[in-house]
Amino acid sequence: MAKAFASQGDMTEKTITFDEIGRDLWAFTAEGDPNSGVIIGDDSVMIVEAQATPRLANKVIDKVRSITDKPISHVVLTHYHAVRVLGASAYGADQIIMGDTARAMVVERGQEDWDSEFQRFPRLFEGHESIPGLTYPTTTFSDSMTIYLGNRRVDLMHLGRAHTAGDIVIHVPDENVMFTGDIVEDHSACYCGDGHFIDWGNTLDNIASFDVDAIAPGRGGALIGKDAVARAIDSTRDFVSSTYAPAVRVAARGGTLKEAWDAVRAACDPKFADYAIYEHCLPFNVARAYDEARGIDTPRIWTAQRDLDMWAALQG
Repeated sequence: MAKAFASQGDMTEKTITFDEIGRDLWAFTAEGDPNSGVIIGDDSVMIVEAQATPRLANKVIDKVRSITDKPISHVVLTHYHAVRVLGASAYGADQIIMGDTARAMVVERGQEDWDSEFQRFPRLFEGHESIPGLTYPTTTFSDSMTIYLGNRRVDLMHLGRAHTAGDIVIHVPDENVMFTGDIVEDHSACYCGDGHFIDWGNTLDNIASFDVDAIAPGRGGALIGKDAVARAIDSTRDFVSSTYAPAVRVAARGGTLKEAWDAVRAACDPKFADYAIYEHCLPFNVARAYDEARGIDTPRIWTAQRDLDMWAALQG
């Protein structure tokens, strides 16, 4: 390969922030690294997103222990990606919850995704030796599920395909706060390599219909207040559509993947070049956009070798 993926050279430790986004609701963020959420109930705690390794999960646990000594009872995973799920064992939770589709994707492509992400993100996978294996849920659901942490109601919902086919969101009605996973990002590139571009906008509409007061996004800072929420939803929509539309035009005239790369860069670089993980996401986003524009509905499975072959083709 002509050069390394941008993420392979990113070895700088990120600054962690821990923001309360509603009563006893917290967003763990780290400068564009994967976020986690914390929901404190009457007697126990729910974690949203496990992090990539037990080492990183322990950083979340340290923050939780700075505000409560209640046990961690549930870990909810919004989708199947390795950087989100492989730290789950550190929490010691009785319940690990995914949507049905996300569990099916672990079975279908979880190991390949782990192998691929491992070589893309060396910093996130420091301490990988402590990962016991693929993370499988103890509980799944199809469209929606409600969990009560004492009197606190937590609604888990599949609102449509977006970042993956199996994305779910978590809504806490008593504070009107949502944890969206990677469906919504803030000043961070969307990773679209397993995404569904045509559906993503409708799923954002479904999120917007809740008119929430705060969102913990998948990456980027906590979104507190309706204005911040609306801005991030709009910028996510713009990122997705700006990536897909040029690829559609290239595919419609029978153009090549490299031509799609050039067209997407021309549209997106002026608006998004300063977004976190932009350069890392771009080749995967272009490859998936080009595939979907040519009628490939189910994203092809990424493997470490496919990563290298795709990158070599894009570099010419």
